[in-house]
Amino acid sequence: MGLKGSARTKRTLLFFTISILVFAKALAVDGLEQEDDESELKSYHDPESEEEDLRLAARILAGASVHNEVSEPEEVNHQQQQPPQPEEVEGEEKEDLPEQPPPVLEKQKEITIVNGGTAHGEPCIFPFLFQGKEYPDCTTDGRGDGRLWCATTYDYDRDKKWGFCETDEQAQQRLQAEEVEEMYQNVLHMLNATTRKTQKKELYDKLMKVAEKGHQKATEKVAYALLFGDYMNQNVTKAKEMFEKLAVEGSPKAQMAMGFLYAAGLGVNSSQAKALVYYTFGALGGNLVAHMILGYRYWGGVGVPQSCESALTHYRLVANQVASDVSLTGGSAVQKIRLLEEVENPGSTSGMLEEDLIQYYQFLAEKGDVQAQVGLGQLHLHGGRGVEQNHQRAYDYFTQAANAGNPHAMAFLGKMYSEGSEFLPQNNETALDYFRKASDLGNAVGQSGLGMAYLYGRGVPVNYELALKYFQKAAEQGWVDGQLQLGTMYYNGIGVKRDYKQALKFFNLASQAGHILAFYNLAQMHATGTGVMRSCHTAVELFKNVCERGRWSERLMTAYRSFKEGETDAALVQYLLLAEQGYEVAQSNVAFILDQTEGAKIFSENETYPRALLHWTRAAAQGYTVARIKLGDYHFYGYGTDVDYETAVIHYRLASEQQNGAQAMFNLGYMHEKGLGIKQDIHLAKRFYDMAAEASPDAQVPVFLALCKLGLIYTLQYLQDLNLKEMVSQVDLDQLLGPEWDLYLMTVIALLLGTVIAYRQRQHQIIMPPRPPAPAPRPPQEQPPARAEGQVETPAPGGAREEEPPPQQQ
Repeated sequence: MGLKGSARTKRTLLFFTISILVFAKALAVDGLEQEDDESELKSYHDPESEEEDLRLAARILAGASVHNEVSEPEEVNHQQQQPPQPEEVEGEEKEDLPEQPPPVLEKQKEITIVNGGTAHGEPCIFPFLFQGKEYPDCTTDGRGDGRLWCATTYDYDRDKKWGFCETDEQAQQRLQAEEVEEMYQNVLHMLNATTRKTQKKELYDKLMKVAEKGHQKATEKVAYALLFGDYMNQNVTKAKEMFEKLAVEGSPKAQMAMGFLYAAGLGVNSSQAKALVYYTFGALGGNLVAHMILGYRYWGGVGVPQSCESALTHYRLVANQVASDVSLTGGSAVQKIRLLEEVENPGSTSGMLEEDLIQYYQFLAEKGDVQAQVGLGQLHLHGGRGVEQNHQRAYDYFTQAANAGNPHAMAFLGKMYSEGSEFLPQNNETALDYFRKASDLGNAVGQSGLGMAYLYGRGVPVNYELALKYFQKAAEQGWVDGQLQLGTMYYNGIGVKRDYKQALKFFNLASQAGHILAFYNLAQMHATGTGVMRSCHTAVELFKNVCERGRWSERLMTAYRSFKEGETDAALVQYLLLAEQGYEVAQSNVAFILDQTEGAKIFSENETYPRALLHWTRAAAQGYTVARIKLGDYHFYGYGTDVDYETAVIHYRLASEQQNGAQAMFNLGYMHEKGLGIKQDIHLAKRFYDMAAEASPDAQVPVFLALCKLGLIYTLQYLQDLNLKEMVSQVDLDQLLGPEWDLYLMTVIALLLGTVIAYRQRQHQIIMPPRPPAPAPRPPQEQPPARAEGQVETPAPGGAREEEPPPQQQ
């Protein structure tokens, strides 16, 4: 018992001894760590080393290293200041702590040596003082070319010692980039200056060489030229390769183009998902065309869930930019030409002026015709109808008409001077002078110009009352600018009490004349619910109208010219891009080209009808009646889809209800007549045929033939229903005409035969009157008597009359 107790006591004492030793060891370790921490804190806050540490931190932020003479002692001190590592306690698990990053000084960068400047070859000093501000790194401040520089002494303002932050290799690269940029700008300037096609082809060849040197903008232009066939041979595959490379580099234009290629299936397998991704990246990069495409896709539910609010967001962003680009002169006109209507109506010119007619107007203008001068001036000022925009020619024509005293020409000269252009410098005083002359003669354009001058203080002090007065005078004469500016003043409460109803009234009046800013202002009101009930759908349609007036609308005429020149594939690709942007005219033109048997060769034959059906569907969804009829035809005949008479009837009925289309009504009449996709009903068929004849005079002949056929069918059906053979067998002629009915019939036939014989004999007994004898010929030796000058010879009876000369023009 005693031995056991003594053993237990020894074990207890040994345990306590070991515990005390472990606890003491731990206290010793903690003491060492605390001492090291205190020494580090003191050294970090040591006032003597604070300035040096701040300079070190500044050098680290600047990304440059210090001199070796300075860095080596600091590294030694740093190594000396490192605390000893605590010993591990036996049996104690070591906690896995995150590794501490190595000291920054161990990753010091190379010293930045300046290139050029006033201290070539010397190192940068950071921070340095420039215009009272310290810079911890190279900067572009004080330079207009964006090149980085630094000072080689602390105070640049005093020492003026500086250089560029670039190596010789970087400087060489920069010089090459500047050289390529200069080449690009020169080619671009020449492209904008010339209108000759052959010269533009040569310039695009030069642009290709610039693109091969890595210039991004040149590569973008060349890739689009290859895609559309603009002054270069069309090559979709090569364009795709260039766009892929540019898209990887982050070009928004290339990303939008890749989205278009995937959406249309050009050079790649069609993928709406990939197209949406590329369009989204292009829009995030600020590409307005990509925003416009996304707006149309969200509005129509093309490849994405339909969302009016998302469409409104994209369209509003584009419309803001388009509206800000609209000038006082209104910008260039947008010419929309439907290829289908031009083919079906060869006599129509789709609003295009023929070259002969333009030359005739030019001839009249040269002869002093004031109206011809004003008309040509407006054509060249805005462009369109086959005439290119040319401010110089517009100025010349307006000047001739203004010198002749035409107030309209004076007002337009005022607009040109007020706006300014590359040809004509902006001049408020001259513009004001022309506006006053035109306004004094009662011209609405001049009155509106004076109102703009007083509203914005162009050449005169701002005077809202006078501005309102002149705008009202112009609006009373129906001038669109006066109506628009009145609406703006009422909307913003400038010079008048704010009145949204009056603003809405004048914006509506201006929109009826097609003013782009009127559409924009109405869209803003409907989008925000200002003065009207908020309507997302109306706002989107109005914003879409504004977006379609952007500079990309010029592609419509480029595509049309390509089509007229026989370059069908080039025209098709251009129309396809415009169709992606939501242009209904482009969608119907794409479908028309694909619908032709000799259409584009860029797609295989089995693709043309399904693609045409897709674009007819999109055009019909935007309200184009002919496209709706085409959809009915495609489902009736099974083009690009299965034969479906019921669907064809639906499309024909929708088309007939939209615009009372004669073609749709005639087709409905035929389908009612035959019972195709609908119950056969001859009466309804006749009704639709009659409605088609009333809707269009051109339909009267086919309707007449169809009605004749329908009448014959109705008669045969009626006789078939009567069972004529049974009726004839039931008729008793003896009872109906009497027992001697055959004698009566023979007597009637004999009388008719006698009448015919008597008439024939009477015709043979008619004696024809004798023909007058021909006059005897004159002897050859006799000459006709000479007649006096100016005397007209009277022809002999029965002789040939000499032809009199035509009267001379007075």
